[in-house]
Amino acid sequence: MLVSMVTEAASANKVKRVKPPKPVKPVQELLTCKSRKSRCFMKRIKCPVECPKVKPKNPKDKACFLDCYSPKCEAVCKSRKPNCNGPGAACYDPRFIGGDGIVFYFHGKSNEHFSLISDSDLQINARFIGLRPEGRTRDYTWIQALGLKFGHHNFTLEATRTEKWDDNVDHVKLSYDGKELFIPESHSSEWNSTEGNIQVERTATTNSITVNILDLAEISVNVIPVSEEDSKIHNYQIPSNDNFAHLEVQFRFFGLSSKVEGILGRTYRPDFENPAKQGVAMPVVGGDDKYKTSSLLTADCALCVFSPNEIKDEHGSPMMDFGMLDCTGGGNGIT
Repeated sequence: MLVSMVTEAASANKVKRVKPPKPVKPVQELLTCKSRKSRCFMKRIKCPVECPKVKPKNPKDKACFLDCYSPKCEAVCKSRKPNCNGPGAACYDPRFIGGDGIVFYFHGKSNEHFSLISDSDLQINARFIGLRPEGRTRDYTWIQALGLKFGHHNFTLEATRTEKWDDNVDHVKLSYDGKELFIPESHSSEWNSTEGNIQVERTATTNSITVNILDLAEISVNVIPVSEEDSKIHNYQIPSNDNFAHLEVQFRFFGLSSKVEGILGRTYRPDFENPAKQGVAMPVVGGDDKYKTSSLLTADCALCVFSPNEIKDEHGSPMMDFGMLDCTGGGNGIT
């Protein structure tokens, strides 16, 4: 009798094994290339498992990106923020990485405008801000604004001035064809032109955006201040009443012509020979006189070729498909 009771009690206390739930496989979005210029036109392509969403909920996660101009016609993972160590980057004081992968510096002059890209159907100018501390022979400069001309449209993107930097305050000012744009401060909020030729999307709640110009360019932008630490390291002597808010930018271009010009644009030409001295800490190139423009939205530099009514040649730069390569490592070039 006692044995029977013990057996029944043990049976009653037996723990049921619960099978662990199967891991939920992320839903991989399907994307379609809608550009008629793409060899991937209207193909349906699935995002990788590692980055299944085009707009991840976490701004720090890598996003799915469909490279319509890649020979492979595949979706890849990439950061939604500019990579200052990748081709097409313009960051810091300002430090450029050309389409050829070579690092160079172009200092320009404070409160003046210079052409970064000048092609028949795309003009991108930059406004430089800066200061010249006592004892220096040149200005310290940063890119404060971009002016874009494509077709017969204008677009501007500026970092607004501030005395005290606050990451939670937006310092981005935008305009399209002369009218200021207001985009809600939330991750992934966006604005599209009525013509469908340009899209602006926030890649963080504040101070980070991506601009897509149909069939021409993708531009990733951060607005940042000059930090006290950087000011001490480089002896910028930043005043207490101005953080010199400026842009970190990375460009990706689609189908630049073989005649493209500009501080950055010329590095995408198939016949370009970079004048930057290799092996030095700061390879500086000139061209102030050749690429200076009279304003943020003019194409009047000595070598500017912007002409929206002209038919572009069919000889694109061989580097144009690799503007967002995520390469790491040292050296002043990309293999």
